[in-house]
Amino acid sequence: MTILGEFALWISLPVAAWGMALGYAGGRTQRGDLVLSAERSIYAVFGLLILASAGVSAAFLGDKFEYWYVASYSNRDLELFYKVTGLWAGQRGSLLFWALLLGLFSSICVFTNRNKNRSFMPYVAGVLQTILLFFIVVLLFADVNPFERLDFVPADGQGLNPQLQNYWMTIHPPTLYLGFTAFTIPFAFAVAALLNGRLDARWIQLTRRWILTSWLFLSVGIVFGMRWAYEELGWGGYWFWDPVENASLLPWLTATAFLHSIQIQENRGMLKVWNMSLVLMTFLLTIFATFLTRSGLIESVHSFAQELKIAYIFLSFMGSVLAACVVLILYRLPQLRSENQIESFFSRESAFLFNNLLLLGAAFSVMWGTMFPLISEGFTGQQISVGPPFFEKVNFPIGLFLLTLVGVGPVIAWRRATKRNLQKNFSVPVIVGAVTAVSLWMLGARHELALVTWSISAFVLTVIVTEFWKGTKARARIEGEGYVLAFFHLITRNRRRWGGYMVHVGFVMMCIAFAGAAYNTDNRFNVQPGDVVEVASPFGHTYSLTYEGLSMSIGRGQRNLLWQAIATVSVSQDGGPAQILTTEKRQYTNRDTQPMTEVGIRSIVREDLYLILSALNDTNGALRADPGAQGIDLQVLIKPLVGWIWFGCLMLAIGTIVALWPSVDRTRAATRVATAGEPALAGAD
Repeated sequence: MTILGEFALWISLPVAAWGMALGYAGGRTQRGDLVLSAERSIYAVFGLLILASAGVSAAFLGDKFEYWYVASYSNRDLELFYKVTGLWAGQRGSLLFWALLLGLFSSICVFTNRNKNRSFMPYVAGVLQTILLFFIVVLLFADVNPFERLDFVPADGQGLNPQLQNYWMTIHPPTLYLGFTAFTIPFAFAVAALLNGRLDARWIQLTRRWILTSWLFLSVGIVFGMRWAYEELGWGGYWFWDPVENASLLPWLTATAFLHSIQIQENRGMLKVWNMSLVLMTFLLTIFATFLTRSGLIESVHSFAQELKIAYIFLSFMGSVLAACVVLILYRLPQLRSENQIESFFSRESAFLFNNLLLLGAAFSVMWGTMFPLISEGFTGQQISVGPPFFEKVNFPIGLFLLTLVGVGPVIAWRRATKRNLQKNFSVPVIVGAVTAVSLWMLGARHELALVTWSISAFVLTVIVTEFWKGTKARARIEGEGYVLAFFHLITRNRRRWGGYMVHVGFVMMCIAFAGAAYNTDNRFNVQPGDVVEVASPFGHTYSLTYEGLSMSIGRGQRNLLWQAIATVSVSQDGGPAQILTTEKRQYTNRDTQPMTEVGIRSIVREDLYLILSALNDTNGALRADPGAQGIDLQVLIKPLVGWIWFGCLMLAIGTIVALWPSVDRTRAATRVATAGEPALAGAD
């Protein structure tokens, strides 16, 4: 199977090149036979990439250590689950997996548009095959071929980095890749619109669900990575402004801006050049994120390799795409002129535009902070680090303005908001926000940034709840329905609007959680068995922690453990029932590293109790089972509202799915519009 996969990867190269040429030629000549062949070639490339991926997976499952990739990321003792996920465990397999997902989405796109939108599909097929061809070329010619063989066959492999042997890390990369690759479809339609001259909002309407799908996967993929960092890295945080974390955030910021700005083009015929630029920028940032993770130019806990050849290939591709799209936009500039202008500062157009500017400002600051160390080292030879203080100082104010616009943008009037409109929509929310600020201050919340965040969050939530209440009440009165049924029908009749409000609720919940970090507590103790320590929560209660003792496990066991130290701690809150938590140190046989930490977490709605086994007083004595070597350094963190991040992500995902869910009436209408007025292609039968 592995040999078949290797052949399939090589065969996919000419097939992708042929399909690319046919797509552009079919669009130029309007010959249906060429277009049909181009579309069928996408199915063929996808099938070949399935075989190639199956070949890599078979090599992992079969412990074929003659392959460099398998020997580097697996060994005989690795659990079956992690051998299955070995396809995206490292640089070589993850690039193949990226191409596989792109082949999947490309095939879905071609299949769903086989009888409609025919004026777009030739160029869409050509663009998709161009990108597939690029990744196939990288795999075959950039020294990252997953089928590269070693000169000898080692008895065993190096194994997978233990930090990556975590559930959240197994789903974090593929979820992000789904987001990256899904956005290729809107990019392909945008380029097709530039090539065929159909520059109205049609290409946006055709790709709205693709845009939302990409944004959904990017959002939850980022949060999955945060959850992995929170549970696995053992430092008590979930975001460190690491370069590769930043790389995944960049396309999310621009995709969010794009989702908002396309509403202005659909409703007012404005920002056409802006939207074309945003879709280009977001696509390039998905490629940039892939490049940054795999070129090794910037060191990170996530980085996979140190390959300059692949860096040059990625940079050349991004430069070529940028140049080609800029030329196309300039060529079509007369047709991309806005049909209207912003009439008032107090309007929905203005709010969405400010939203875009803030998101792009955040993206620029993150990009600059991420790339500045590399730029500085290149010009001066000195290594300069840009840490969390820079990113937080720049982006926290931007985040507060964005949070405010979440409440303003969806309800302010188009064109020009009247004084009555402003009073009607914002009087009560402003009062609620002010009352929240005063109440929290009186309760002892004195951290300025947190206080402002929570009061703005109260303002936004009041706006959203009011909109739901007004809509439900009106429908119940008009249709004679009960409030529960009216609420359900309200959402199902306009899923896009109300799903968007649910997304905003999820975002607000996450902002509330981020502000809670201002009240984190950090306590460190050196304890012996039987010692009791107390830790006060910012919410006023007290935890009593009793260190029960240390247990050691020695020898090569599951997951390649050399030894394992488990500290057991019983926890009670204000004298209540005790709960057992454990925190561990693990030393692995297949990695020449310091012992790794497994944390103990007790989660409730308002806070997490987070235990870290920082160090053993006498590691050698503990390994000898010396009764006097049970002392440890125990770090106890209390992290308010962290759980709201995960709940907020769930609400965000639910809202996006609601917005994505098709309406029967609208689906039929969209089908009629899609097939109406489409020119026939010669020789299509």
